[in-house]
Amino acid sequence: MKRTQLSHLSNFGRRAGNALLLVALLAGPGLATPSAAAEPPSPSVAPTSTATASMPTPSPTPVATAAGTTTPTGQSTMLPTPAPSPTATAATPTSYPSTGAPDGAAMAAAIGAGGAEMGQRSARVVGTAAAGPGTTSKTLTTEALATQSTWQPTFGVQGLDVSGHQTSVNWQQQWNLGARFAYVKATEGNYYSSETFASQYQGSRSVGMVRGAYHFAIPNWSTGADQARYFVQNGGGWSADGYTLPPVLDIEFNPYAGRTINGFNFGNSCYGMSGAQLASWVRDFGNTVQSLTGRLPMIYTNTSWWKQCTADAPGFGNYPLWVASYPSTPSDYAGSLPSSWGNYSMWQYSSMGTFAGDSNVWNGDYAGLRRFASGFGVKGAIGAAWAALGGGGGKLGYPTSNEICGLTGGGCYQSFQGGSIHYSPGTGAHATWGAIRTTWANLGFENGKLGYPTTNEICGLTSGGCYQSFQGGSIHYSPGTGAHATWGSIRATWANLGFENGKLGYPTTNEICGLAGSGCYQSFQGGTIHYSPTTGARATWGSIRATWGALGYENGKLGYPVSNEICGLTGGGCYQSFQGGTIHYSPTTGAHATWGSIRATWGNLGYENGKLGYPVSNEICGLAGGGCYQSFQGGTIHYSPTTGAHATWGSIRATWGALSYENGKLGYPVSNEICGLTGGGCYQSFQGGTIHYSPTTGAHATWGSIRAAWGALGYENGKLGYPVSNEICGLTGGGCVQNFQGGTISRTDAGSTRVTFK
Repeated sequence: MKRTQLSHLSNFGRRAGNALLLVALLAGPGLATPSAAAEPPSPSVAPTSTATASMPTPSPTPVATAAGTTTPTGQSTMLPTPAPSPTATAATPTSYPSTGAPDGAAMAAAIGAGGAEMGQRSARVVGTAAAGPGTTSKTLTTEALATQSTWQPTFGVQGLDVSGHQTSVNWQQQWNLGARFAYVKATEGNYYSSETFASQYQGSRSVGMVRGAYHFAIPNWSTGADQARYFVQNGGGWSADGYTLPPVLDIEFNPYAGRTINGFNFGNSCYGMSGAQLASWVRDFGNTVQSLTGRLPMIYTNTSWWKQCTADAPGFGNYPLWVASYPSTPSDYAGSLPSSWGNYSMWQYSSMGTFAGDSNVWNGDYAGLRRFASGFGVKGAIGAAWAALGGGGGKLGYPTSNEICGLTGGGCYQSFQGGSIHYSPGTGAHATWGAIRTTWANLGFENGKLGYPTTNEICGLTSGGCYQSFQGGSIHYSPGTGAHATWGSIRATWANLGFENGKLGYPTTNEICGLAGSGCYQSFQGGTIHYSPTTGARATWGSIRATWGALGYENGKLGYPVSNEICGLTGGGCYQSFQGGTIHYSPTTGAHATWGSIRATWGNLGYENGKLGYPVSNEICGLAGGGCYQSFQGGTIHYSPTTGAHATWGSIRATWGALSYENGKLGYPVSNEICGLTGGGCYQSFQGGTIHYSPTTGAHATWGSIRAAWGALGYENGKLGYPVSNEICGLTGGGCVQNFQGGTISRTDAGSTRVTFK
């Protein structure tokens, strides 16, 4: 397809008056815009180097037919059947020249065999023009690549386009070179139909290619509807056989720019028409082709012409795009596209390349090319949702099935190259694609936990994330975590913590059930959320989570969490409650759990705000008599089944420690430290005695007969006052003695005692 220019309509205004009647008689009735299903636009398939993996292998040698063409056995060589003219009418244009004989025939004769070539200003076409009309020699320009004869993009499916300028094409050779599709010029304006169209159209199909027809537009010659009818009546039809590509409108640089032929001045590169006029003409052509064939045509153009001549007209995203762009060095980049399109279906990348005519690539795989040819319709709510996403030029690409209904809740769905759109009366129509769609599929689509989607995918979250809402929850995706669903109580807890912006970040798994007590959990970047019917859903993270994990998670002493982590404690501390206890954390001590009797004792002492401060270990068992203990910043709590749990700290604890803790004379404590004694004293009871403390005397233990004698004298309130030593044994004769503020108490091995006062 060439890029050439025509004169402004005013250039032939003086001829228009005499031509009006003839135009009205010959141009045919106009067409109303159809209300049928929208035609899919260009695919959103990313370039892939594996696209040819599933392409067909070279076809067998064709069998000669009576018509002189070749076709494999069992393959049809029928041309598309022209559709009847529609009955709808539109206003007859009055600004075009006469298109009937002799003008049309004279124009066809004047332009010569082949007419305008696709790819105006390409190296091959510029070379032909330089050599003069009717010649076949080429003059390469700087636009041509030195490697054009061998270079191809590294993705997609290869193909070619030809016209009457390629009078003899060896189609088997083109197939063997890798071509799997072909476009053949059928018509130009309303005055020329290609002499070679039938043989080229049938020849390409005979070796197994998918093929289609294109029309070279001369928009200032006659209306879009007029040229569309002429095109469809002369080979530009379409059928849903999977081998017929949609019709193509080649609109580009005016091939006859600045020339007057048979008295008609063709104008400038933009055909002497405004951007609005050209955009209207393209729509007129497209709507008419769709009405006649059921498909919108693909638009062949190049970005520079479209932007220059149509003022980069918007609103053509539902038309597939075939872009012409010739890289200066081998590249998979087709250049910038007109603003109507986010992607292209085909790319004409070379006019001097491997194949006859021009070399092209389909932007997808072979299966996608066949689906594109099949032309599934899109309609209703699903069609509207697809169009809102950019049609075939958007995320979803082209449909790969028709709409299929009968889903739960009266739902329907339609598959596309890049995903699907699901509809239900309660949710409307929404698309799913990529990683989020895969996760939804793994959960059972609309029949699973999530139900139908209620939004499309929404991006722009932290760390490049996206999410999509469903009836029963949502799926969140980030490049670092993949796509995972949240629902129910776990989702509500995650939401309360700020979703992906909170402590937990993005989910890294879906919800996993089957835990103790019918529980479930879900992992996130920053922790987990655990749920049970009894406790609800609570999150754990950081040091507290690590400690809980070390204790066996929900299967350990603590069971399930019953609160989230709560901070703001003294010293920058935090805690979290569990079924069986708590875990407390501070920057100084780390995270440690408390439970049972030890926790109760610690609680009675004021938790982290009391004498003991934060725990510095978990509970440690295996002591004498089935005992356990736990260390705190300010002391310890010891437990035994016989004595319960009691704390020790300070001087009394040190004295008890010097006497071997629970393994010594005193055994386990049976009370906490009790203060308020005379002289600011305190004491603590143990299984085997007591330890008394005063600021003057320090802490000393008493037990046995000496303790009994001291008690009989009134303890610290009697003559002896506080002990100033522990019991000292090993005296002459085997006795022991203990010193007090006011004297001593000695005992013999037989157990008799004697008090001596100072």
